[in-house]
Amino acid sequence: MRSQARGSLEMIAAMMISGTVGWFVVMSGQAPEAVVFWRCLFGALAMLVACLALGVLRRVRVSPGQWALMGLGGVSLMLNWLLLFSAYRHASIAIATVVYHVQPFMLVGLGVLLFGERLSSAKVAWLLLAFAGLVLIVSAKGNAAAPGAEYLLGIGLALASAFFYAVAAAITKRLAAVPAHLIVLVQMLVGVLVLAPFVEVSGAGPADAAWGYLVIIGVVHTGLMSTLLYSAIQKIPTALVGALSFIYPIVAILVDWIAFGHPLGVVQVAGTAAILLAAAGMNFGWSLSRAKHRQTA
Repeated sequence: MRSQARGSLEMIAAMMISGTVGWFVVMSGQAPEAVVFWRCLFGALAMLVACLALGVLRRVRVSPGQWALMGLGGVSLMLNWLLLFSAYRHASIAIATVVYHVQPFMLVGLGVLLFGERLSSAKVAWLLLAFAGLVLIVSAKGNAAAPGAEYLLGIGLALASAFFYAVAAAITKRLAAVPAHLIVLVQMLVGVLVLAPFVEVSGAGPADAAWGYLVIIGVVHTGLMSTLLYSAIQKIPTALVGALSFIYPIVAILVDWIAFGHPLGVVQVAGTAAILLAAAGMNFGWSLSRAKHRQTA
């Protein structure tokens, strides 16, 4: 039980950090592939230091199958980031982020299919409520966004990104015996190797500021966040991972509001409230039938 509580705190911290990444990506002024490349490179350096300091590389025993899974997870994670950062250009940070967060449903589905995890009617109801909240937020935000092919492309990129995140998270479930620091290190190295031939850092924006943003994205949003995330995924049930993941879009919406002057409307507030209620219901195991019984008693 203590392990699950710690995993929940790690997941919350990881999602709050993740919610700010859109601001750093936009402010860096770099192309999505460049941001992902430098994110992987700086993240790999940060995780190498962590692995050496903790002695992970000396004591770890990894099978060929586990190496292959970490490599596949690295490709999935790289595609996840590349598609999401590309979506920012066609839809706002808030729109791309909330659409991206259909991934908890994909993750829960993969948990049922791959790990035989049970999905109760109460969990289904909470997930449907969260989805309704996402629909409210997307529809409200979409009214202010540019209509047409650009907007739809942003939605499609965010959905594809969500799928690859769910794949990466499901793979991490299979690596429960591997230290989270090592998983992140290998995945970052895979990203560097795959993207290296295609990357050229643009000259947009002040060079010093761009490098600062990229370093923070690599060290904080990758090294620290990924360690917290993967450690949490190994400790808590898949359904709870999905519930706590809703913290990410809420933080991203607030960042979009504060940093870029996009205030929340009434419908967005309603959608946010629905997501928070669903996350709380999933997190604390509330039963809808029990709640109805209390109301009629």
